[in-house]
Amino acid sequence: MFLQNKKSSRNRKFFGVDAVSLMLAGALLAGCSKPEAPPAPPALPVTVLRVEPQNVPQTLEIMAQTEGAKETEVRARVSGILTQQLYVEGEAVRAGQPLFQIDRAPYEIAHAEAKARADQTAREMARAHKLLEINGVSRREYDDAVSVNDMAQAALRQAQLNLSWTAVTAPVDGVSGRADKSVGNLITTGVDSLLTHIYQNNPMWVRFSLSEGEAAKLPGGRLNAENITDVELVLADGSKYPQHGKVNFLASSIDTVLGTQQLRAEFPNPDGRLLPGQFVRVRLSAGMREGVYLVPQSAVLQTNQGDMLMLAGENDIITPRPVQLGEWHGRDWIVLSGLNPGDRVIIDNLIKLRPGSPVAPHAPQTSQAQAAGATLQKPDANPDAAPNATPNATSAQ
Repeated sequence: MFLQNKKSSRNRKFFGVDAVSLMLAGALLAGCSKPEAPPAPPALPVTVLRVEPQNVPQTLEIMAQTEGAKETEVRARVSGILTQQLYVEGEAVRAGQPLFQIDRAPYEIAHAEAKARADQTAREMARAHKLLEINGVSRREYDDAVSVNDMAQAALRQAQLNLSWTAVTAPVDGVSGRADKSVGNLITTGVDSLLTHIYQNNPMWVRFSLSEGEAAKLPGGRLNAENITDVELVLADGSKYPQHGKVNFLASSIDTVLGTQQLRAEFPNPDGRLLPGQFVRVRLSAGMREGVYLVPQSAVLQTNQGDMLMLAGENDIITPRPVQLGEWHGRDWIVLSGLNPGDRVIIDNLIKLRPGSPVAPHAPQTSQAQAAGATLQKPDANPDAAPNATPNATSAQ
């Protein structure tokens, strides 16, 4: 019995040592093995534009207001009660067309009196002439009769004019304005004689002002007739007016109060689409910007550090790039600095981008390419290959 217990003890000791050895060996093996690395994030599909420097027109957009090329006041030339309004407000009128009628009766009476007086003096002059031939009157008496008749005839012509002026007519062709006086009002000559306006809307004038800061962006730091190459009009709904205009007035001095230079452009308006008083934007093209880049507006990120673009850099890794922007050119931003020839600008999925993450770049679709306005270049299959530059396409405005 003693021997059996001793043998069992030896067996337990043997098996205990063996178990500890196995545990130590397992721990060593576990310590020597490397942990598995986490899987790399998948490359995000993005659309990229390969950009190249180009020359684009230097443009400025300025708030402006339209006005008729000629705005004519229609005024009463005689006093009286306004009895009729003979036109429809806002409709086109022709020169000589009756617009208002002033009470004729007092002027008809004055005309009849003047005519009677003129007829009498004419008869007296004729009698004096016959008497002068037979020395029945002196030369002085005859001259007095002639003078009296001349004054009577002049009074008659004035009475005829006053009677004709009771019909107030349009002095020029154009579009009629709102009537300033109602039927039944007493019209007097002078300050109170204004009845309405007539606007000549073809061509249409557009007035605007250029600040010194805006002028500083132009070649030479100022605007003059020689460097204005084109004038366009952008309507309130954002559409472009189909007719191009020209600057027909450029002030030679700066307004000392506002610090602006006054300008006026002229646009054809054959269909009357433009109306006086509209607020529009004038787009001036003056000179060229050389060696700049065009990128879609949607590709620009505005951050606390300034404007930023995301590029598909070496090995298709996202690389942020700070840039300096100019003005808009159609649907694109003009990038003045920060880009290099052949850079691939990411134009979509910007919210999902993280610097240093991989992307799977692809060229834009045809519609995207036309809307972007910048040079489009299909990404190289090998990112280390040299880019193939192509001429940039100007954005459609």
